[in-house]
Amino acid sequence: MPGSNEPPGGAGSLDDALGAVLADTVRGTGASIGGLYLIEEAEPVLRLVALCGLPVAFSAPWQRLPLTAPVPVADAIRDDVLICVGSQDEMARRYPRAAAVLPYPFALAAVPLSGVRRCWGGIVLMWPAMRPRRITPREHGHITSSARRVARLLDDASRPPTLPEQPRVVPVDAAHHPVQTGLAAADYLERLPEGALALDLEGRITFATATAARLLGRRADRLLGTRPWQSLAWLDDPVHEDYYRTAVVSRAPVSFTALRPPDQWLTFQLYPDTSGISVRVAPGGEQTEDPPSPAAARPPAAAPTGRLYQLVHLAAALTETVTVRDLVTLVAHQILPAFGAQGLVLSAAEAGRLKIIGYHGYPADVMERLDALSLDTGLTPAGQVLASGAPAFFADPAEMAGNYPRAPQISGKQAWAFLPLIISGRPVGCCILSYDRPHAFTADERAVLTSLSGLIAQALDRARLYDAKQRLVHELQRALLPRALPRLPGLDVAARYLPAGHGVEVGGDFFDVLRLDDTTAAAVIGDVEGHSVAAAALMGQVRTAIHAHATAGAAPGQVLARTNRLLADLDSELLVSCLYAHLDLARHQAAFASAGHVPPLLRPAHAAAGVLDVEPGPLLGIDTGAHYPVTTTPLLPGSTLALYTDGLVELPGTDAARTTSDLAGQLDTGDGHDLERLIDRLVRHTTPTGQHADDITVLLLRTARPDGGPA
Repeated sequence: MPGSNEPPGGAGSLDDALGAVLADTVRGTGASIGGLYLIEEAEPVLRLVALCGLPVAFSAPWQRLPLTAPVPVADAIRDDVLICVGSQDEMARRYPRAAAVLPYPFALAAVPLSGVRRCWGGIVLMWPAMRPRRITPREHGHITSSARRVARLLDDASRPPTLPEQPRVVPVDAAHHPVQTGLAAADYLERLPEGALALDLEGRITFATATAARLLGRRADRLLGTRPWQSLAWLDDPVHEDYYRTAVVSRAPVSFTALRPPDQWLTFQLYPDTSGISVRVAPGGEQTEDPPSPAAARPPAAAPTGRLYQLVHLAAALTETVTVRDLVTLVAHQILPAFGAQGLVLSAAEAGRLKIIGYHGYPADVMERLDALSLDTGLTPAGQVLASGAPAFFADPAEMAGNYPRAPQISGKQAWAFLPLIISGRPVGCCILSYDRPHAFTADERAVLTSLSGLIAQALDRARLYDAKQRLVHELQRALLPRALPRLPGLDVAARYLPAGHGVEVGGDFFDVLRLDDTTAAAVIGDVEGHSVAAAALMGQVRTAIHAHATAGAAPGQVLARTNRLLADLDSELLVSCLYAHLDLARHQAAFASAGHVPPLLRPAHAAAGVLDVEPGPLLGIDTGAHYPVTTTPLLPGSTLALYTDGLVELPGTDAARTTSDLAGQLDTGDGHDLERLIDRLVRHTTPTGQHADDITVLLLRTARPDGGPA
């Protein structure tokens, strides 16, 4: 109903309807696990909002994912296709990070939720390993139709769905078969020589026979509600917990042996389904190693397998961060939720002070008070942990106030983890994780956070170096390009330079607009081969030479010919494309000379835009005696001329001629009144995601109409 947040028909809330469709999809496709992701409005992040057939704890590494993450659901959304992964080997080849965190046999499919207005997110489905590797056409149709149902629900809702901090667990009703009375079934099990256990999907024991209790050495009532690896010290091993995880994820039977001290070997056989796991416990089994000495000391507390896989996932993600902003986003969106924290302060050590370079979950005024504190300040533990190299954990304000009385009053947080960031004995900075409520840090949390601090330190050091290089090359780029374009009567001008979406090398694109006299002007755009400091230096020399020859009165062809000879004198191995336009506003005429540059676009007043056929000459730097022909065309009042570099039209997997023609159509339908908005439209048309592998430069010029109005 319009104006409500209920699905059509009013059958409960939107969240309930989304969960119902997910459960129906899992049942209808025979999947064992399903997850529903939605895109957060504020930033390009995927949030897991509903989960079927899997404990919430298993999903910790996957609850928040950047849209750029190398995982199937992100690829499905970006490419708007159904992604299928048929086996564990295929997962390892295509998505190695995901395979490292989920090293279990299973098949997977991910489908985008493409609505009328936008893409809302995606659905992930997982099947047991024994299913066929390829999905059938019927399964394909069911998956895509289910995705369309979810997208329609979201399209029709008046308000967006809630995005919970933890995904909602949606039950998938398993088929129930008539059974004998519970007493008769229990009697049957008790008469067998082997023990029987039942686990729910969270790993808790929900049923245990007397035989199983005897074999395990613990009364049945002491086992119920516990996890075996927690209630039985001799099963407290990540390897044993991992067998359970394998059974839950793969839905395949799993068998292993374990030694119950001092010398009793037991065989465990796990049989999973959608509701839980049945376990057979039998004496005996193949001894694969010498029994440990009874006096051998066990590790005090091995980290749970889930935490170990989580560490692998976070470590892999940290290696992919590039900028400091990337690092702050990763810690805020993945590391904080993984440890239940709400606040983050990331500081860098600079000249004896801690400079805050990123934060999350704090008001700005608090950060202003903490920024640039001296390392030897006693206000917070940050300086002390950086000096000692040992992390500090405070479970509540009272514990913090014992040594730092004023620290708990600064932010109102209730628990803190101060992690020193040190590389080879060199202090890099400090990472603070904080909690809104008191939080007791377990031994494995301390161990994993301590391990992560070293990885964060390396990522921070790399990111700061990258940012410094990025600032340097961008400043160099800006210094070589015109700081401002001249104001010319009867001519409006706008320009945009966009560096490549990756790397720290300087681009070779250049442009300029020159006022020659009261009624004539010159516009030039070009691209030096390569991305390097040498390319940037040559770009500056070429731009200066063109400026000198143009202002000296040389014709368009002569400007390029003389600049071409200059490149021969410079003995450069780099080639340059260039387009020079001489604009005569009094005669309403434009003359072009091209050195292998992409053709310009022209939108005459009250006429369709098109590609100008400019006869090209060779690239600058090929032939010292090259001739550059001149092409002349009318430039009537109200016309819009577009000059650009090849980064705007030469895209991987596309035809440049067709892309150029499409670009002319965008110029034709664009807003001619605002040249800046028109540039935005042209760039968005060819690079809708904002990611581009080459530099892009666009220069727009519009001649005024006789009445002074816009085109």
